[in-house]
Formats: sequence, C-alpha cells, structure tokens
Amino acid sequence: MRYTVRFLWNATKGHRLAPWRSPYLLWRIETYTGVKMTQIGFLEFWEFMWRERHDLWRFLKWTGAMERYVHPKPRSS
Repeated sequence: MRYTVRFLWNATKGHRLAPWRSPYLLWRIETYTGVKMTQIGFLEFWEFMWRERHDLWRFLKWTGAMERYVHPKPRSS
C-alpha cells in the first residue's frame, strides 16, 4: 500500500487536490487511450479512472512489486 500511495503522490505533484490537471497523468491517459491531453477534463478523467479501475489497480500493484525488487529489504543475519 505504501508504494501505491508513493506513486500517486509523485504522479500528482503540483496537482494533488486536482489530479485531472496533472500533466503526467494526462500524458499516461493519452498514451493509453489515444485521446489528446487537451480533450481530457474532469468528467473524462474520472470516467477513465472508473472504467479502467481494475487495470489501474493491477498497474499500481506492479509498480509496488518493481519498487520492492529494486530496493529489497536488508536481510538480518
């Protein structure tokens, strides 16, 4: 869960109270759907989030797994 929150915190930098304005998230949606960033507003953003919620959750779990792979916990001897 910590990695999920970290990703969302970093992805919405500067737009935490309005994530539909985040250039990074808009770019990600544009590359995923093909809809231009300038055409994505509040309703389109939340519609996308709701429609793709399962794939988004899977992506967030994957980012957490990659973070744990890159930065493993130190082993105690």
